[in-house]
Amino acid sequence: MSTLMNVPKNGSLTKNTSNPIANFPTWSSWIDEIFNRDLPAVFTSNFNTGLSLPKVNIKETPDAYFVDMAVPGLKKSDFKIDLENQILSISTEIKDENDNGYENYTRREFGYASFKRSFNLPESINESQISAKYTDGILSIHLPKKEEAKQKPPRKIKIS
Repeated sequence: MSTLMNVPKNGSLTKNTSNPIANFPTWSSWIDEIFNRDLPAVFTSNFNTGLSLPKVNIKETPDAYFVDMAVPGLKKSDFKIDLENQILSISTEIKDENDNGYENYTRREFGYASFKRSFNLPESINESQISAKYTDGILSIHLPKKEEAKQKPPRKIKIS
């Protein structure tokens, strides 16, 4: 197994014993070393605890569309679902006003998170029958189709 090593800017891996000053790092290699060095974990840890864009599964059946969105850790009152001009918008905005009174904190992560997802609905959706529920971290939206848009089962036609 080989070991990786940093190669100085001048490309040399051997020490120059005839000139001790040549073994001293150059200004540019010293600066490169500072910026390429691994930072302590406290500076590189993920400070972003806000929501990312939630993942969505959309399923179509002969009678409806089902939208399932993975958004764990929220309450159903956190969601705002709007329908305007056949655009379904799902959003949330959470502000954590938790103030524990400590002024000299070493680390305090902001308590704000939000997202918005929008979907163009087909004209075949029965808008008055749309329903939603939130269970076990999954927001489920049922989008029933209009009666005329539902897929009819195949039927035999008699020949006369």
